[in-house]
Amino acid sequence: MVYFKKHSTGLLLALSCTLAACSSQPSYQGNSTEQSLKQHANWQYTQSNAQQVNYITDLVDIEGLDSLIEQAVTNNPSFNQVHVALKLAYAQRDVTAASQWFSVDAGFDAQRSKTEGTQYSSSVGISWEADIWQKIADNVAAQDMTIASNQATYQGAKDTLVASVIRTYLNIILQQNLLDIEQQRLVVLQNNEQSIVERYQYGLGDLEALDTARTSTASTRATIADYQEQIAKAKRALMLIVGTDKLQNLPSTLTLPSVIEPLSTLPEQDLARRPDLQSAYYNIQAKHYLVDVSYKELLPSISLSASLSDFASTPSQALLTSPVWSLLGSLSAPLFEGGALRAQVDIAKLNAEQAFWQYQDTLLSAVNEVENALGQEQSLTEQQLQISNALASAKRSFSNYQSKYQQGLVDILDLLTVQQKVYDLQAQLSQINYTLLTNRIDLGLALGLGVSS
Repeated sequence: MVYFKKHSTGLLLALSCTLAACSSQPSYQGNSTEQSLKQHANWQYTQSNAQQVNYITDLVDIEGLDSLIEQAVTNNPSFNQVHVALKLAYAQRDVTAASQWFSVDAGFDAQRSKTEGTQYSSSVGISWEADIWQKIADNVAAQDMTIASNQATYQGAKDTLVASVIRTYLNIILQQNLLDIEQQRLVVLQNNEQSIVERYQYGLGDLEALDTARTSTASTRATIADYQEQIAKAKRALMLIVGTDKLQNLPSTLTLPSVIEPLSTLPEQDLARRPDLQSAYYNIQAKHYLVDVSYKELLPSISLSASLSDFASTPSQALLTSPVWSLLGSLSAPLFEGGALRAQVDIAKLNAEQAFWQYQDTLLSAVNEVENALGQEQSLTEQQLQISNALASAKRSFSNYQSKYQQGLVDILDLLTVQQKVYDLQAQLSQINYTLLTNRIDLGLALGLGVSS
């Protein structure tokens, strides 16, 4: 049994207060996480046709998309690794929390000697470390914050996965649309080539015009081959995301669906919903708890242990039939470990500082993502309007050239040049529409819109 003198106890309390005061002082300067969020008062860009939605999946309504999302959540390997990491965090928390309880050990031993023969011994021991400085409690609190961080990371991974499914789905529709435009172009060019051959046979054309026509036809065939492979690659990418080797209910439409523009609110509200910022914030809290733990490692520890033991010449008699009990209380404190514990304090404080700057980095990236997506929305909307106007003008011009060609006022090459411009603008408009729709998906992610958990 250990007895403590009054002046020793006072010294320990003074030491603990000093260390606790030291642990509360940060080793770096910077705005708090709350101040960092509030310093962004308003977004740079304003919206005119945006709508309030709760989830990314509310932005677009495509038949068959929900089943693909369910498959991806179930089968995607990368996402499931994040899920396992979350489960590991829960398991590690249980291990840490178990330190708060007492431990019970039992043993049975047999030893043989020439003089005494075989001797048997059994023992049961109970030990417990008093968490007087709340060191174990701080460790558990750090694990709780780690779990919260992993939960946010899990939600972020799920949101990103669903967004990838939607983007890839839209990309398949885009590539099919572009392929259809090129196939229409090819039909026109083949007809033109055949017409030039017939005119040449009648002495109404020259080889230069024929070579030009064949060049355009061959170039279009090469573009068609490229788009066909792009469709195949997009489908393989979707299979990789979904985590399967066979896809059903793939889009057959050539028309891109509409995607709602998500409404942004105040930066503080939008950014606070982002899982990556939530994860970074909880990581800061976990590191701060570990700083306190590292300081408390310098303090004395008190442990209690009790045991029952028995010795006998037979196994049955050794099973605690006449046990001897003992009770022990111990006080231990680190005196010299070559500076290892102080170095652990410095490491913990640096880890906390690193977590703080990681949060700041994530915050700046988040603000940049939102501003870029809002700016892209305005730019792409304007591009969409101008290319639509250009396409309408090109179609009118083609109609006029058709009439003049029928009257013999323009050459076939002039008519084809105008018609090729129509196809070029159609392809360009499809690309802009796709980019605009995927940008709205990116904007939803940047604003913290996720998927239902």
